[in-house]
Amino acid sequence: MKIRTQLLLANIASIGVIVIFLIFSYIEMVLPPAIFNLLVFITLIATVISILVHLYLTKPILKSIRDISAGAKKIREGDFNCRINGSNIIELNTMALNFNDMNEQLLKSFENLSKSEASRKQLVANISHDLRTPIASIKAFSEALEDGVVEDKETFHQYLRTLGLETQRLSDLIDELFQLSQLDADGITLVKQPYHIDQLILETLQNQLFQIEEKKLNIEVDLPEQLEPVSIAPSKMKQAVINLLENAIRYSPLNGTIKIIGKKDKYGFIKISMADEGQGIPEADMPYVFERLYRVEKSRNRETGGSGLGLAIAKSIIELHDGEIGVERNDKAGCTFWFTLKRNDH
Repeated sequence: MKIRTQLLLANIASIGVIVIFLIFSYIEMVLPPAIFNLLVFITLIATVISILVHLYLTKPILKSIRDISAGAKKIREGDFNCRINGSNIIELNTMALNFNDMNEQLLKSFENLSKSEASRKQLVANISHDLRTPIASIKAFSEALEDGVVEDKETFHQYLRTLGLETQRLSDLIDELFQLSQLDADGITLVKQPYHIDQLILETLQNQLFQIEEKKLNIEVDLPEQLEPVSIAPSKMKQAVINLLENAIRYSPLNGTIKIIGKKDKYGFIKISMADEGQGIPEADMPYVFERLYRVEKSRNRETGGSGLGLAIAKSIIELHDGEIGVERNDKAGCTFWFTLKRNDH
């Protein structure tokens, strides 16, 4: 039964009680005929007015209910762009606002879900590609060695070296995927301790010395002498710095310069910047550089790019330390990656 019908029946029932009372009073001679006729007339007028008022008052209520019902139907059909108009009735207006807020949240959730699904598919496709390439190389070279088609000793050792490189490449990719899965795990806890970030950076530079010398890079380090310690998990943070440094080395030209600058601000944060002189990152790619397996170089050539996981791992580690990470384009060439950490004295 519709709400308007229910309200109308309730209204008629109350008037019916009055009519029954009047008839009973007339039969029992409680009321004189003249007064009875007057009361009947007044009751009829009141009935008409009551019905008109009922129709006037219930019209906006029913309209709002119909609008909400129609909106709910559209949402069920996948249309999240519908909006419910407000009402002069406070309660109905509040209901319409809440409905629209709920719809906006559903739309955002649906968009995020769609993006997540698209990212998942892209992630699977990229991982499949990155795994397939070294596996195909290992298969081809191992079959060639097994079939004995390589008779030259130098070529034989070259094939072995290639097998070793491809195996290491595959191992590195699997290790990075495992690191990322660990960082994504719910409830991960870091064992933090006060540590000087400048010391950690110098240790990282020492670890990457071979790659730096191989490209004949010039490293300029500008760190304040009295840089307060930060509360970090040293091994995790070192991995983040290594990933950022490897990225700078990879895209730096031969004989290029990498500048590492540390600053502290009055808000209790230390900012570390790492600038290179590479080709830089196109503006369109800037929002995506920290996404998993995203590469500015679209061919996914491992000679010109890494796995696409290093920056994503660095971002996860920095954020686990309640820090921020970002990238900016340099005026002349290259780009600057930076991250912030809170000083231990705050």
